[in-house]
Amino acid sequence: MPVRPLPALLTSALALTLTALPLAGTASARPASSCSAQAIETADPAGPDIKALCAALAGLPDKDATAALIRVGGKGSWHGAAGVRDAKTGAPALEKARFRAGSTTKIVTAAIVLQLAAEGRISLDGTVQQYLPGLLTEDFEPVTVRQLLNFTSGLQPGASLGENVDDGYEHRFETLTPEEVVAASVAKGPDPDHAPGEHQRYGNIHYTVLGMLIEKVTGDSYAHQAAVRIFRPLGMRHTSFPDGPDPRVHGPHNRGYDWIDGELVDVTDWNMSDRWAVGDMISTTADLERLLVGLFHGRVVPEPQLTQMFTVPDLPGATMGMGLERFELNGREIWGKTGSRPGYHTVVAATRDLSRTLVYSVNSTDAKGDGLAIVQRFGFPAFNR
Repeated sequence: MPVRPLPALLTSALALTLTALPLAGTASARPASSCSAQAIETADPAGPDIKALCAALAGLPDKDATAALIRVGGKGSWHGAAGVRDAKTGAPALEKARFRAGSTTKIVTAAIVLQLAAEGRISLDGTVQQYLPGLLTEDFEPVTVRQLLNFTSGLQPGASLGENVDDGYEHRFETLTPEEVVAASVAKGPDPDHAPGEHQRYGNIHYTVLGMLIEKVTGDSYAHQAAVRIFRPLGMRHTSFPDGPDPRVHGPHNRGYDWIDGELVDVTDWNMSDRWAVGDMISTTADLERLLVGLFHGRVVPEPQLTQMFTVPDLPGATMGMGLERFELNGREIWGKTGSRPGYHTVVAATRDLSRTLVYSVNSTDAKGDGLAIVQRFGFPAFNR
């Protein structure tokens, strides 16, 4: 999307922020000294590139983002925040804000399914046809739970309320059920080019079916299973799912904005029902850090199931394990997940040994666009050393 001039309300907010706040400081963030010259000079040499992180936060809000929250853990931990909570008022961003975590939700979904496998309630080699009879037509070959988890099921994309912000905005208060999402996929038939297990194609449909599987096997709602199996045990007190079609983010949060027809529009209130078990989670940077640390330490999914999360199928171009993607940066192997919802772009990432962890939430004004520039600006500095 081409860069457009900032509207008056954001220009005003920018002026308010730069005159009222120290670099990367907010009313509720850690002291401004986190980005002071002394803090940068005395930073742990083995830690993140604090100078680059501070540079990423400097100047917010700008044309690309209205706020950003960054939390780095492991050796040389650091966190900071900058920008505005509300572009109309210019109120400073809240570091402990809740936000839409997007597809990082898939980590939770995969973990629940693998817990059920560890409990013997499902088999990873069991099929959708076995656990959810009648969901797929006879046109489909057997699709295993494992293939859903590692995105090789061959299912085609399902229905949505809009794949981009411009298309979805007018439908933002509508509801789309998981059954409707999957029915649209089934109606397209199997992948004409690849049988299940032959090709990895990232998409939401695999995890929509897994959410339905969780509910069928447990006889409970997906949201409640996530709460009792993941959130409560890990102390993720500020993580939840919306109550049905509720479009609001409850609790303290920074509002999200996106460019629509040349205007910066508030897109915070949005019914995310079409994303459900694939991208409907609301969380905080501290809570997502708890998820990463707990998961990687084996406190969420036991071995040998945990190993499956870090296993990428031996297929051309495959990068995804189960709920996690493998990256390489500066010679390091990093595992993580991105997530994007209108107005919110999220990343969780860590080395396998947790020597470095990263969680950020950026109120990107093009969160559903190409996220590489956001990752390069706010994510790469965490792994520069």
